[in-house]
Amino acid sequence: MAASTTTDLDGAREALTSVCGRVGELEEASDGVDGVRPGLVAGPNDVDQVAAVMRVCSERGLSVVPRGRGTKLTWGTPPASADVLLDLSALDRVLDHQAGDLILATQAGVRLADVQSVAAEGGQRLTLDETVPGGSVGGMLATNASGPRRQAVGTARDLLIGITVVRHDGVVAKAGGRVVKNVAGYDLGKLLVGSFGTLGVIVDATFRLHPVPAATRWVSAAFDGPARAHELVQAAVHSQVVPAAVELEQDEQGGRVHVLLEGRPDGVAGRTEALRALLGPDATDAEEPPAGGAAYPWDLAATGDERDTALKTTFALSGLPDVLGALGDLDGLRLRGSAGVGVLYAALPHRTAPADVAATVERLRGVCGRHGGSVVVVDAPAAVKDAVDPWGPVPALALMRRVKEQFDPDHRLSPGRFVGGI
Repeated sequence: MAASTTTDLDGAREALTSVCGRVGELEEASDGVDGVRPGLVAGPNDVDQVAAVMRVCSERGLSVVPRGRGTKLTWGTPPASADVLLDLSALDRVLDHQAGDLILATQAGVRLADVQSVAAEGGQRLTLDETVPGGSVGGMLATNASGPRRQAVGTARDLLIGITVVRHDGVVAKAGGRVVKNVAGYDLGKLLVGSFGTLGVIVDATFRLHPVPAATRWVSAAFDGPARAHELVQAAVHSQVVPAAVELEQDEQGGRVHVLLEGRPDGVAGRTEALRALLGPDATDAEEPPAGGAAYPWDLAATGDERDTALKTTFALSGLPDVLGALGDLDGLRLRGSAGVGVLYAALPHRTAPADVAATVERLRGVCGRHGGSVVVVDAPAAVKDAVDPWGPVPALALMRRVKEQFDPDHRLSPGRFVGGI
C-alpha cells in the first residue's frame, strides 16, 4: 500500500477537523505504532465522530490504526502504513451497569481497572485480569489478552455478550445485546476479539459479570523440573477443588505452581487443606496473589530495543513437560501463564541475539505444533521481528483472508498488523 503524500494528509486534516473533536500530530516520535509514525492523530469524542472519521478516511484512501491507551501498540507486526492514528481514549465512559442482571456495558476507551471499580459497587466483577496495567477494554478485546482466571471462565470471547463496531466505511454495526441469554450476534463479537484492529473499530462492548467471591486463597508448590511441574498441574486440574486458576511461574530462581481457590470462606478453607495435601508437604497458602500477579512476565515498561521478546505458547495440557523441556535453561528466561489450560507466556531478555531467539521459536513451534498448539511472538525489538515471523504458520489463513476481504476490502484498517500480512 502506497503511503499517503503530505498533500493528501493536509486535505485530510481539514476534513477530519470538521467532524472530529481533536486532530493533530504525535507529540513524541516514540508514540508511533511499532516504529511507524502516523501522519495524523484523530481523537473522536463519541461513536458518531468515530464513524465520521472512518468515512473521511475511506473516501480519501487513508489507512487507520485504532489506539486505546497505547499499551499494546508494539504487539504483532508493524503496520504497512498508518496515515491516521485513531485515538479512542475519549470514549471513556461505563455506559450501564445492571447489577440485577449481571451485565455491564462500557465504551472501548475505558481502562479495565475503571470497569472493575464500577462493577465492584454492586459486589461484582468482570472476571478478566489486568495483564497490562492501564490497558483499555478495547485493547484487551483487540488483542484477546487474558490472564489466570481464564481457567474458570474463559477469555473475553466467553464473557462478551454485545458489541458495537465501526466498519471501514463508517457504518456502525451492532451485534448481541444486553441480555445474558441473547445469542444473536455472538459470532461477530468473537470474530472481532483478537483481530488486532484489522476488521473494524470496536467502540463499545457489553459483558456478563460474576459476583465477587467472599474468600480467595492461593496454594503454591515448588517444582524442580518439567516432570514435577506437570504432576502438580495435573493434580490441581483433575482434583475436586474446582480451581479458579492454575498458574505456572519460573525464572532463574526456580519454579512454582500457584492454584487459586475462590468461593465461600468455609468451602475455600476446606478445599485449601485438600489441595495442600495433594500438592505435597511443602505446599503453602496465602490470601495475596504471587508476586507479579496477573501481569505478563516481560518488562511492560521497556521501549524500543530494550523490549524483551515476549512469546505466547499454546499446547494440549499433556504437552506441558515437552514445552518446558524445549525452553530448557535459556539465560534470563522468565515464564508465567495458565498452565492449567495449556497457555504459557515466556520472556527472553532483550540482550538475547535475534538468531538465538529465532532458533528458540523454531524449536518451540515444532514442539507446540505436535501438541496441537502454536507459538506467537507477541512483542519484540525490531531486529527480532526481522529475524522471525511473529505469527508463524496459521492453518486457517486462507479463510482469515477471505474474512478480511469482506470486512475491509481495501485493507485500510491496521494493514499488516495481523497474521499473513492481514
